[in-house]
Amino acid sequence: MSFLDILAIIIPAALYTAAPLIFTALGGVFSEKSGVINIGLEGLMLFGAFAGVLTTLALQDVVGAASPWIAILVAALASALFSLLHAVASITLRADQTVSGVAINLLAVGLTVFLIRSIYGKGQTDFVDFRLNKEDLPFLSDIPVIGDIFFSQVPYTSYIAILVAIIAWYFIYKTPFGLRLRSVGEHPMAADTMGINVNRMRYIAVLLSGAFAGIGGSVYALSISGNFTGGTISGQGFLALAAMIFGKWHPIGAMGAALFFGFAQSLSITGAQIPFLKDIPSVFLLIAPYVLTILALTGFVGRAEAPKASGIPYVKGKR
Repeated sequence: MSFLDILAIIIPAALYTAAPLIFTALGGVFSEKSGVINIGLEGLMLFGAFAGVLTTLALQDVVGAASPWIAILVAALASALFSLLHAVASITLRADQTVSGVAINLLAVGLTVFLIRSIYGKGQTDFVDFRLNKEDLPFLSDIPVIGDIFFSQVPYTSYIAILVAIIAWYFIYKTPFGLRLRSVGEHPMAADTMGINVNRMRYIAVLLSGAFAGIGGSVYALSISGNFTGGTISGQGFLALAAMIFGKWHPIGAMGAALFFGFAQSLSITGAQIPFLKDIPSVFLLIAPYVLTILALTGFVGRAEAPKASGIPYVKGKR
């Protein structure tokens, strides 16, 4: 097996597994740029996966292959509404944001499992008939060498995730909205003095984080797992949170880190096909993403500072 053959196996698999992480990490960027810590990304992903699978099952006999795409939009809305709990607790009630995020994670598991058992009488849903399938990009997949590596057998959602990361960078750093978002995360009192509604901007940011995490969860469920159980999302939200930190709270950095972690996750899928990995016990390949996450965050991130007002509730008129 040549080096190019190995790349043609690893890179499509990395793009495939990275898409949910990219979407969710971008959600974390929006929330934390506004000054609200959101470690509830895992729970928001789980709720998005739940909403996405149920919507697909409900619509697949009516709209067929379009059902997963509609389900992604429904999941975004559902998780955005679910994230309101975190927004109310951390912004309006000024609760500890870390505790609120943990509560979101626990509530999402309990609520979704309860609803699944109530609806299906068992701990999991049926498998969906229509998934977000791996596709060859028209024209680009025909390019010699790089076509097979980058543009073949990858769901469209992977390319959409990369495009959305670039759009998020533009909005955060090149628009008035982004300037207001960053200002309430760095100096909320100064922003308030300039007439910016700090709490409203933070609510918008948390809702966006919920929507992006919902998209990430639904993309994972509809492309990788194919159904929903309480363990469908098992650590991916925390990997996305790590990608956000590894990327230094920057959309492009978060995307790059998510691609790195997606590559690590893909090893458990592609390892059996790669000569120098096939003899490694599968359990080591399964834990590789988490080991690499620890190594990345402890040894290679360097100096990474969160927004100055991150985790600090804003009280008008109080320094």
